[in-house]
Amino acid sequence: MAEETQAEEKQFSIQKIHTKDISFETPNSPQIFTKKWEPNVDFNLATNASPLEDNMYEITLTVTVTVKTEDTLAYLVEVTQAGIFSLNGFGEEEMGPMVGSFCPNILFPYAREVVSDLVAKGGFPQLLLAPVNFDALYAQHLQQAQQASAKLN
Repeated sequence: MAEETQAEEKQFSIQKIHTKDISFETPNSPQIFTKKWEPNVDFNLATNASPLEDNMYEITLTVTVTVKTEDTLAYLVEVTQAGIFSLNGFGEEEMGPMVGSFCPNILFPYAREVVSDLVAKGGFPQLLLAPVNFDALYAQHLQQAQQASAKLN
């Protein structure tokens, strides 16, 4: 009986968090610094989950920020923040929210910091990304997947 209880126990742990890829481009510098600073910010997120071994998963969060002033590209920054997570005892229905929402939520502050540092080191005003509701994004993703599936059937 004790063995069954242990087998059903859920265990989550962070094994490693690291920056997997960084790109920062300012193709129109130094001329961009002479223009009036009225930035238009385009912000995109992408997540990916890759199973490793023994209930370990690599979760990546890619943050892409494109900033233009007028019609000129000021900078493009892309950061892929990654983590290795151990997920034991979670049912199939729980794994989706864990890898699609919970783990990216842990990674986001790290990616946000890298973006902010790169932008400042590039000579631009500090960029602080607003918090992201990964639960809502995951729910939206599920809804879109269900609609796409319904169209195929």
